[in-house]
Amino acid sequence: MGNSLLSLIDSASSVLVVLPTKPYFDQVAAGLALYLAVHDRKETSIFCPSPMTVGFNRLIGVNKISAEIGSKNLTIKFAGYDAANIDKVSYDIDNGEFKLTVVPKAGLPAPQKEQLSVSYAGVSADLVILIGGANDSHFPVLSSDELTGAKTAHIGTRVLDSNKEIMSFAKPGATTSELVANLIKENGLTIDAETATNLVMGIEEGSASFSSSETTPETFETFAYLLRSGGARMPKVKLSPMGFPPGSIPTKPFRAPVSQQPATPMSQIETQPEAVVPESDEEGQDVNPPSDWLQPKIYKGTSVS
Repeated sequence: MGNSLLSLIDSASSVLVVLPTKPYFDQVAAGLALYLAVHDRKETSIFCPSPMTVGFNRLIGVNKISAEIGSKNLTIKFAGYDAANIDKVSYDIDNGEFKLTVVPKAGLPAPQKEQLSVSYAGVSADLVILIGGANDSHFPVLSSDELTGAKTAHIGTRVLDSNKEIMSFAKPGATTSELVANLIKENGLTIDAETATNLVMGIEEGSASFSSSETTPETFETFAYLLRSGGARMPKVKLSPMGFPPGSIPTKPFRAPVSQQPATPMSQIETQPEAVVPESDEEGQDVNPPSDWLQPKIYKGTSVS
């Protein structure tokens, strides 16, 4: 039990879930599901070095994925401002609120609001869980000094190729989401409808709708367990750039634009007869032509050359 995922989580004060660079949909789904399953139990955050694209927006909790690895310390910086212009920095507590004052040297301008940059730095987590990936290059954060002293575990469908001390929960399978679902179940972690839905989408996407050669009977059993746990199969919305201006992010399912060229109604296609030569008023009547119509015609000119 000492080497179980649950024991690692329970012994930690804070957990950081880390996604690889340019993660697959399945890996993001698995990471978010683990985050949702743990965050009620421990202080938990989730980090990805690559930005989330529109394709991940259907995953529940995708807005919780941060591009900053840590939130232990708040860092304030004045971009483009010469630090030599500062005379002193002081702070005060005013009505229970923290106030920071930057005093420039005499005759020099103070930092402008536009130059203010606020960010977070420092990792407070003492347990880091890596999701997916194949080697250290997929997790640049491993080379950071900020993770010194933190325990590291890895969950994926292959063992991580690393020279660092990492506890592995890797296991061959069709998807990382399937593996995370089983770990959540085996360790008695919370799995609600949102967690199950993310894993359902991850398994479907990662296994190419169960057509992957890695799909096993256990994959279907895990999928059924997730559906019984409240997981929902969400339709995959296909987006086309034709219907949106450059740079826009559609928030509603895309519908193909109606053709500007009017289409022929179906009833017309089915009943419209072939084009025919207009009939004369006398068609169908028995009319005898004049007798001279059948005689040879002789040209009679008015002059001879």
